Amino acid sequence: MSPHEGYDLLMRQIEALLFVSAQPLSEDELATATGQSAKAVKEAVGRLRAAYDSGRGVTLLRLAGGWQMATAPDLEPVVAEFQGALTTQRVRLSKAALETLSVVAYNQPATRSEIEEIRTVRSDRVIDTLLRHGLVRVAGRRKSTGNPLLYRTTDRFLELFGLDAISSLPALEELQDTIAPAGEDWEAE
Repeated sequence: MSPHEGYDLLMRQIEALLFVSAQPLSEDELATATGQSAKAVKEAVGRLRAAYDSGRGVTLLRLAGGWQMATAPDLEPVVAEFQGALTTQRVRLSKAALETLSVVAYNQPATRSEIEEIRTVRSDRVIDTLLRHGLVRVAGRRKSTGNPLLYRTTDRFLELFGLDAISSLPALEELQDTIAPAGEDWEAE
């Protein structure tokens, strides 16, 4: 049995286009995008809509002269609750928090005093904020005087910044042209 059984290529193309589009797409737009006739698109949309009307989590809606993929209306309560949870999970970071997060990311594991030495300001409140948002974590203690806490970035940091691994961060040398004002030199330590 084919993994695409019941879905011909045109249906799959339409489904993909509707999935990525933020606004409704007309049958003419779908026909242009797929290189098919408006009649063939209309038939494929009908078959696709019938497939989605069989109790799935998403459906196709006719809106503003076009078609749009949307969640099934009966699932509105669970979707609204999930969106509310996502909204409360959004992270807005101050310049100080971004600086501190950068220091940790590029120097991990790093102690608070190492972070403060690089930033030249106290960072305890900012570190607490990053811990609370789950962007950094305590990664043990340095074996030195006072056994200070070591901080590392988390998987959440990687997710929020679209990184696969810390090694995906651009090298500091690559950032020099981006962050240094024109004509101003700086050195990475």
